Amino acid sequence: MSNWAYYLIIAIVAIAIWLFLVLLALRGWHNRGRRQADLVGDFPAPPADLGEPVRGPHTGLYVGSTLAPSWQNRVAVGDKGDRASAELTEYHDGLMITRHGASEIWIPRESLIAVRTENGLAGKAMSRDGVLVIRWRLPSGTEIDSGLRGDDKTTYPAWVAAYAELNERAFAAVEAADLENAKNEAGTTKKKED
Repeated sequence: MSNWAYYLIIAIVAIAIWLFLVLLALRGWHNRGRRQADLVGDFPAPPADLGEPVRGPHTGLYVGSTLAPSWQNRVAVGDKGDRASAELTEYHDGLMITRHGASEIWIPRESLIAVRTENGLAGKAMSRDGVLVIRWRLPSGTEIDSGLRGDDKTTYPAWVAAYAELNERAFAAVEAADLENAKNEAGTTKKKED
């Protein structure tokens, strides 16, 4: 067998293995979306008239949405987990993430839980406070985190400050849940000792 035929066979085998791995990854993503479909449900539709913007639009990269509290369990329903360049705008009734080449995400004001900064989201780790993360509740009751890595990170403090009261309530709820869990674990340990 000549050298060129040997290299051609190696190239064909390498491409076939690569295509097989890509197909496995796509199948896994599709299966994840199917498993999450009932849990996530439908995303809210934006109102017909948004009104005038209260804050923004601020541009950046939509890094994805994850099932809270995990920063890596990416939402795979529809295209909501797809990264895209985006704009985040606050309106009187809620927040709009307008993604280029993907569907928009409407977050009703009453669904907001917290707005904070994080070091990463959806498997994308960044510098300290590199992502603006919005925790909100879907109509199904599931809480998710949606993140935007802003082009101008100096806008983050204004977003976080605007939702300081929500953030304090969310932090207090987490602390209360942690205390309750600690009490339950202490009670379980005491029962086992008796």
